[in-house]
Amino acid sequence: MKKYPIHADFKKYQNMKTPISPLLLPTMNRVLENSYNKRQPAPGVSEKIMTIPGYGDAEIQIRLYEQENTKEDLPCLIYMHGGAFVLKSAAFHKDLICQYVLKTPCKVVFVDYRLAPKHLYPSGLEDCYKALEWVYQNGGELGINKNKVAVGGDSAGGALAAGVCLMARDRKGPKISFQMLIYPVTDARLITDSMKEFVDTPLWNARQNKKMWQLYLGNQNNSDQAYASPLQAKSFKDLPPAYLEVAEFDCLRDEGLLFAQALRNAGISVQLVQTKGTIHGFEIADESAIVRESIDRRVTALQAVF
Repeated sequence: MKKYPIHADFKKYQNMKTPISPLLLPTMNRVLENSYNKRQPAPGVSEKIMTIPGYGDAEIQIRLYEQENTKEDLPCLIYMHGGAFVLKSAAFHKDLICQYVLKTPCKVVFVDYRLAPKHLYPSGLEDCYKALEWVYQNGGELGINKNKVAVGGDSAGGALAAGVCLMARDRKGPKISFQMLIYPVTDARLITDSMKEFVDTPLWNARQNKKMWQLYLGNQNNSDQAYASPLQAKSFKDLPPAYLEVAEFDCLRDEGLLFAQALRNAGISVQLVQTKGTIHGFEIADESAIVRESIDRRVTALQAVF
């Protein structure tokens, strides 16, 4: 394995990889689900689990996070977690969400979309779009300001968030005010320089990324997969403004940069942040000053649009 000059805050993760073998996924997801459920929300944040209609005849769960005793209508961030389209949310996602809730302040709807390979594209993405529609239909009861609804996600969740924006535009669906994309997956073609270079980086690499797409898309012969692979969209016009963050030693870095440029070329406002010395999923190092600074930048971006 090549040694990369990653920041000292992330050195202890340099030999870790995210397992996505289909044989291991059931066990991995049980462990992740238990860990997430055991993690308590931050003091002052409440967590409410609700079941809503998903894609087709399915039902999915969402979790509403909000400040305790909130009486006023607040903006809402609909968040799609990362995990290669096949893994449940990690416990650190709950910590991040609570920081967005408390610091912005806003409410967060966290979507437990269905996972591949059992549920191939577009099931998980359509679940996320259903969650967007549900928030708009029920925003008044939830204390959500429907004029200030954003979507966000990290890694595969970033692809889902970007895909939901494209779908909402094309279907003339609910208006999304903002998209927050954290080291997002954006391109199934695997053709960027960083995808060719970072084949053995910590936590995530190009080899795993190729396997991820196989698990997500399966053997579908879908010539138009732009909702899955947002950089392949025919047009980027009329999409929401974006905050987009990439990590330096990440195979997804260059496709994130290209997506930011595609949005800008279409006249969309983009705040692009290139973190240095970082790896994919670097928020796992929750004591790192780099992580704290990144979260503060995201909060500032949300405050500005809300």
